[in-house]
Amino acid sequence: MKLKAFLLLILCSLAISAVAQVKIGDKGEISGLAYSDYYWITSNHNESLEGNNGFWFRRIYLTYDHEVSQSFSTRLRLEMNGEGDFVTSAKMAPIVKDAWLKWENNRHEILAGISPTPTFSLVKDTWGYRSVEETPLNLQNFGSSRDFGIAGKGTLDEDERWNYHGMVGNGHSNNAAEINQGKKIMLALSYQLTERWIVELYGDWNDLSDEQYWTTVQGFLGYRTEDLNVGALYAYQHRNLPGLIGDANLDIASIFARASISQKTGGFLRIDHMFDPNPAGEDINYIPFSNNAKSTLLIGGIDFTMDTDIHLIPNFEAVFYGETFTGTMPKSDLIPRLTLYYQF
Repeated sequence: MKLKAFLLLILCSLAISAVAQVKIGDKGEISGLAYSDYYWITSNHNESLEGNNGFWFRRIYLTYDHEVSQSFSTRLRLEMNGEGDFVTSAKMAPIVKDAWLKWENNRHEILAGISPTPTFSLVKDTWGYRSVEETPLNLQNFGSSRDFGIAGKGTLDEDERWNYHGMVGNGHSNNAAEINQGKKIMLALSYQLTERWIVELYGDWNDLSDEQYWTTVQGFLGYRTEDLNVGALYAYQHRNLPGLIGDANLDIASIFARASISQKTGGFLRIDHMFDPNPAGEDINYIPFSNNAKSTLLIGGIDFTMDTDIHLIPNFEAVFYGETFTGTMPKSDLIPRLTLYYQF
């Protein structure tokens, strides 16, 4: 309770003072961000959710960065969010999102601790609207944005066209302790084709408990300029699941674009298609999917910059389904939202 009160005091003092990062001495800095929505479920494959509406925080970050020396730095980031399961009603509690020590030189970095994975770092940067929705693989639980382990990243040539990001982790996201004998190995290799075009290949192998393992491959092509970003990806995941459940093979494709309309206005559009039903679809927070039909997710919206680091984003998410194994078609999910995103 003392920790919660301390964090709340920090957040309140930051909000009252200014929307700005706070310096702690010469080498420390506190910063943060928040994603908040007003949502309305106008239609859903689960009729019990239809008509649900309200305000929520999907995410709050509080980050402390410290420069130890010219070569070493560290970060501690706490995350708070709502459950997003449309059942649980509880107060938000902080969890550790990042906790790493980094060594770096001109071309390479090594991170030890809980740090971002290579799975969709480039896709996330190109998409640019994590405040609206997670990247396709993160949303469909193909992998996690964090893991506990050792990571290395950097450039392989002096022109910085070949870049890598590899990691060996526990395979259990940002959980603090290992609970089995297996590990997860991840590697992303990207090549800057031109000043604007970039291509990346990614793969991982996750040795889970009880003789289970998942393997994932992804290809991504991105076009990035100051006023326009476009991305396209395809990913395949094999889930070896011993027992009565049996193996699962999941394919997903996505294409998205974001563009500047004026100096303070932008727009974005994204389409994800799951070629297979996601067996864990109903457990996806904030936008549960039917777990027995193929799905196509459509996301669109307008981004209004209200002030420095403050954005008001009217947007919508719509999920359209194919036929189930019994020949029926789940009802479409339609969720208009008004998102407030700000950094401090």
